Amino acid sequence: MIVVEDIHKHFGGFHAVDGASLRIETGSITGLVGPNGAGKTTLFNVIAGVLPATSGRVIMDGEDITGLTPHELFARGLLRTFQIAHEFHSMTCRENLMMVPPAQSGESLWNTWFGRARIAEEERALRAKADEVLEFLTIEHLADHPAGQVSGGQKKLLELGRTMMVDAKIVFLDEVGAGVNRTLLNTVGDAIMRLNKDRGYTFCMIEHDMDFIGRLCDPVIVMAEGRVLAEGSIDEIKANEQVIEAYLGTGLKNKDKLQETGA
Repeated sequence: MIVVEDIHKHFGGFHAVDGASLRIETGSITGLVGPNGAGKTTLFNVIAGVLPATSGRVIMDGEDITGLTPHELFARGLLRTFQIAHEFHSMTCRENLMMVPPAQSGESLWNTWFGRARIAEEERALRAKADEVLEFLTIEHLADHPAGQVSGGQKKLLELGRTMMVDAKIVFLDEVGAGVNRTLLNTVGDAIMRLNKDRGYTFCMIEHDMDFIGRLCDPVIVMAEGRVLAEGSIDEIKANEQVIEAYLGTGLKNKDKLQETGA
């Protein structure tokens, strides 16, 4: 679905992404790992149109999407979430979901005067869909709670729910496990796997929890110093001497530490 070809992103003399190339296959849950400063989030931002690439190309379904804006990519089904959840604090969880679909009738001044019946019908449909999403994510009890008052893990579920309010093809998840307790992280993981298997979502996720990555992702791609260092199954990655060096700066004798580190 996504082909990244020799992407570079420079900030002055600093090369945050330095010739990264990778593929994300349709229907996969691909993990993207690497030490801090490896360029993972910057690469996400380039793919998602948040930052322009210095050079290189991003291809989606055979079409060059390099340089398209986030809202243009949103319309094509490419969405992303953030390490720190971006909810509308004072709106309820249900309302946070209802505002996601674009081009709603209520956004037109003309319709607010002469199309109130259409607006009401559309809002009933959006409310029903939002409630279905909340139930799918097992947070239906939070429907009327202000989104700013729910826990960090519940906010991550809500962000995942936003992607379900439109026809997402691929979702980029940036540290979905950050600040989430283990119980809720398992719930998030279950939701991702169900969306992948039952609804055909393709995912690519940055994550530091190797157990979480190992449970969900195949393949796993490792970045270091702005480049792709290795790719394979989680077991192959954990046994890769170059990966161990990138994380720990030590040799194979300490490879067991990769199991323990917040890699």
